[in-house]
Amino acid sequence: MSGSEHESAGARDTTEGRVYTVTGGDWGEVVDAVARVDDERIIVNMGPQHPSTHGVLRLVLEIDGETVKQARCGIGYLHTGIEKNMEFRNWVQGTTFVTRMDYLMPLFNETAYCLAVERLLGITEQVPDRASVIRVLMMELNRISSHLVALAAGGMEIGSTTLMVYGFRDREVILDVFELVTGLRMNHGYVRPGGLVQDLPPGAMDQIREAIKLLRSRMPEYDKLATANPAFKARLVDVGFLDLAGCLALGATGPILRATGLPHDLRKSDPYCGYENYEFEVAVADTADSYGRFLIRLEEMRQSLRIVEQCLDRLAPGPVMVGDKKIAWPAQLAVGPDGLGNSLDHIRKIMGESMEALIHHFKLVTEGFRVPVGQAYAAVESARGELGVHVVSDGGTRPYRVHFRDPSFTNLQTMAAMCEGGQVADVIVAVASIDPVMGGVDR
Repeated sequence: MSGSEHESAGARDTTEGRVYTVTGGDWGEVVDAVARVDDERIIVNMGPQHPSTHGVLRLVLEIDGETVKQARCGIGYLHTGIEKNMEFRNWVQGTTFVTRMDYLMPLFNETAYCLAVERLLGITEQVPDRASVIRVLMMELNRISSHLVALAAGGMEIGSTTLMVYGFRDREVILDVFELVTGLRMNHGYVRPGGLVQDLPPGAMDQIREAIKLLRSRMPEYDKLATANPAFKARLVDVGFLDLAGCLALGATGPILRATGLPHDLRKSDPYCGYENYEFEVAVADTADSYGRFLIRLEEMRQSLRIVEQCLDRLAPGPVMVGDKKIAWPAQLAVGPDGLGNSLDHIRKIMGESMEALIHHFKLVTEGFRVPVGQAYAAVESARGELGVHVVSDGGTRPYRVHFRDPSFTNLQTMAAMCEGGQVADVIVAVASIDPVMGGVDR
């Protein structure tokens, strides 16, 4: 159908050709509906470029004075097609895609995906203990870094620039560890089906211990700056309220759910990667508001530091990849002047001494391993809630289908319930307490 035939399109001829003006869509429908109402309600189109929308989130608010009458989310501005792209890459290459979804917690994306692939391969029990411990260690460090961004961004949006500076300052400590271990500050591609890309490099454990000591010494600063600050509490207490029934109805998980008093945490209820062997407490609150979610994230950071310390004590010498050489890819890596790549010693060995090893390496890199026909679901307790992945295999070297249950996408459903009936200024606080990351929402 041409533009001129469309009921909401108008056309005019110009010196450069015919120009169509098309109206309608969600924005047009909202404006038309409000225009028919005989009152003083107005529409505020906040985003997707607004600095308080956590990326390219668009909020369409219908307001009456300062009161929000209706709130809707507009998403899709950061769509990457990651889930569809994975159907055209082999199983190992999928890790370099999923790590880019929720870019504030890449290691959770990688681990959830690899756990599902390992279930399909039937090698869950064969993953070395050292690899599982390092996975837990890296995820808990990632949980802290993600929460620090949530605290920093939330503080900035209500005018607390000091909280923003503190949060990003401390996040750098963890990103330095990530860079030492994986070679990158984000989008690591470090967790692979069967284990890890490589072991911890020399000096990593000492640096992690120093990071824990430093971060623990700085935790009281957040309490002094925000927890007991009357101005801070005035902006968060009773704002963005959502009770347990609302959370269950909308599928909210993570700090939003635990702020209602329900201690639901997959690390306890459905352990993975050996979480049942670690001692930690599930942080809960009974306020069901933005302030409770802030307190939970603060306490989860303390608990994550406990878990990281236990990981360092549990680390025993051993491999970090399954022994099956038809799955274990890459075989050996090293950090060179151009970044992470194949070890030169390993290349010399397979090129000059072992034809069988060379063939396996060639097939793994070019074709990839085959995964038995079937489907599997795996879930982890990420920084924002339950991060699940459903993978389907048709027996080939590439996924038939991969779909993620991203907590940011699900939790965004709570925005309307939190904001409608409240003040415009409280929308910013409520969205900050949800802590959505649009890379995970749009995928």
